[in-house]
Amino acid sequence: MQIRNLGGSGLRVSAVGLGCNNFGQRVDLEGSRKVIHRALDLGITLFDTADIYAGMGGSETVLGDKRKDIVLATKYSKPMASDGTKQGASRRYIMNAVEASLRRLKTDYIDLYQQHDYDELTPIDETLRALDDLIRQGKVRYIGNSNFPAWRVAEAEHVARAMNVSRFISCQDEYSLVVRNIEKDLLPCAREYRLGVLPFFPLASGLLTGKYKRGEAAPADTRFGKAPQLRDRYVTPRNEDIVDKLQVFAKERGHSMLELAFSWLAARPQVASVIAGATRIEQVEQNVRAIAWMLSPEEVAEIDKITKG
Repeated sequence: MQIRNLGGSGLRVSAVGLGCNNFGQRVDLEGSRKVIHRALDLGITLFDTADIYAGMGGSETVLGDKRKDIVLATKYSKPMASDGTKQGASRRYIMNAVEASLRRLKTDYIDLYQQHDYDELTPIDETLRALDDLIRQGKVRYIGNSNFPAWRVAEAEHVARAMNVSRFISCQDEYSLVVRNIEKDLLPCAREYRLGVLPFFPLASGLLTGKYKRGEAAPADTRFGKAPQLRDRYVTPRNEDIVDKLQVFAKERGHSMLELAFSWLAARPQVASVIAGATRIEQVEQNVRAIAWMLSPEEVAEIDKITKG
């Protein structure tokens, strides 16, 4: 397993990370532990969760058993109560949220604490000061953001510099062969400020596995079969055309769609680790093998032509 620095920081993470949103939800405790143990055996060190995953806290609770063996990333700011009282990035909420996460994770520190969404109601200087205090207290090692507009990332960078407080070292955002929106603004921003990028949904919720057949209904036991809203989001004429062409591209070179999707992301500027969920041991093994394809500049150019039109 390749190990990389996360952005300009000294935090080192595996090139393939394990997304833990399925633990305690789609996968029971025993199944989750099997996936976690196999991931560790294969060299995966970055485990990414959030307080909201698996019914508000379920995923963090499962991960607590292997805390000392992993680079632990979790998140705060999304609603943790139906009445709107537990969410956001105010100092008051952050101080409570981190303590709750630490209890569930059975640990006294978090390696990477990420703001899950931008909070329009809280000034960024208040948020950064609170996070800096957590770092000084030893409860958090590094901080990151997720789903921030690029200009908000730049704002946070300059506010942190002006206040002389800890800065974000990473951005976690959706990025795949069919969703390349972050290349317009966010990737250049991350490159300028040396932030590591952690892509989620690298397979576009399964579209890029190649298992769905054009013109056929998704099998009932698949993600698209169970979640029509995901199917409607990703199964568009444009995306189907792209997938058809990418399948031909990969097959001609003796590779799978999974290998293409992962290897392309792993080779992108600023990408430190590709975050992918898994519900079975076999999926973890496939994900680790998938980044071995070293794409040539000519192949990357052809992929760009296919995916950008």
